[in-house]
Formats: sequence, C-alpha cells, structure tokens
Amino acid sequence: LQRFRPSILILELGSNDGLRGLDFGTIRGNLASMIDLARDNGCRVLLIGMHMPPNFGKAFTERFHAIFTGLSQDKAVPLVPFLLEGVVDRPGWLQEDRLHPTALAQPRMLENVWPLLQPLLQRISK
Repeated sequence: LQRFRPSILILELGSNDGLRGLDFGTIRGNLASMIDLARDNGCRVLLIGMHMPPNFGKAFTERFHAIFTGLSQDKAVPLVPFLLEGVVDRPGWLQEDRLHPTALAQPRMLENVWPLLQPLLQRISK
C-alpha cells in the first residue's frame, strides 16, 4: 500500500479460510485489520462478499457470510454481497473443484462488482 499508493482497494476473501476451519473471529479480525490498514493509507475500500458451499450446513454458511455484512456495516464500506452470484449455478463457469470460477464467469463477476466499483472510480477521478 505504501509503495504503490492505490486509491481503491478491492478486498475479497475467498472461502479458503472457512474451508481451512479458521475461527470466524480470526477471519473477521484479519479483514477488519486490512480495511483499517487500507484506510490508514488513504484507500477507499470495496469489500467483496463470499459464501461457503452449502454442504457446510446452514448455520456455518450464514455465520461465514455474516462476517462480510457485519464488517460492511461496522466499517461503513460498500459490499458486493456475493462475488459469484449467478455463477455457481452455471455449467462450465466453475472449475472442477466447484469453488473457483473459469474465464466464462468473468463477465458476470464484473456485472456483480461494477455497480459498486464505478462510483468509487468516479469519486477519485474528480
């Protein structure tokens, strides 16, 4: 951050931390620290939400997603609720691991992010 001095930080945490069984408090704390560090360095932050695969159970997946919604509210940062909205149910849009998107999914992911990213870009261009 200090070296490149970005104006905007797009912060996205995949499901790996949840899949590895990291404590929800640790995940939330790590993300909160990254948001604070970005702001301390003059960045606007766009937080990108993620969901866990449904086979982890409803309670687990809801608690994981609540990390993002809670941080968005607590830190007053815009949130894309789910980067892979409209992707996970499309054949060929996820790799064989059913977690990571393919090139086919990229335009849809842009559609998910652009409505919140565009206003941030417009603010810094003034």
